Amino acid sequence: MTEISSPHISYPRVMVLGVQPSDPPFRIMEIDGEMVGEAKSITDVLVIAGSHGIHIHDLDDPDVVRWVGGDKFTWASR
Repeated sequence: MTEISSPHISYPRVMVLGVQPSDPPFRIMEIDGEMVGEAKSITDVLVIAGSHGIHIHDLDDPDVVRWVGGDKFTWASR
């Protein structure tokens, strides 16, 4: 008998959405499904998350933060 296992699907508390065209460009941040602010840099992501009690130690950990429409280095419209 073959055991079927489901893949691990993480639902991180922090989501950083795609770049919004503006001057300067920004990315909308959500925590627990609620919009909490606009991030213009990696530092903003860390500060906003910290102000909500979330301390991010690894920005590449998909269980902690999900980057939508780019990665942590994407801060300009394409």
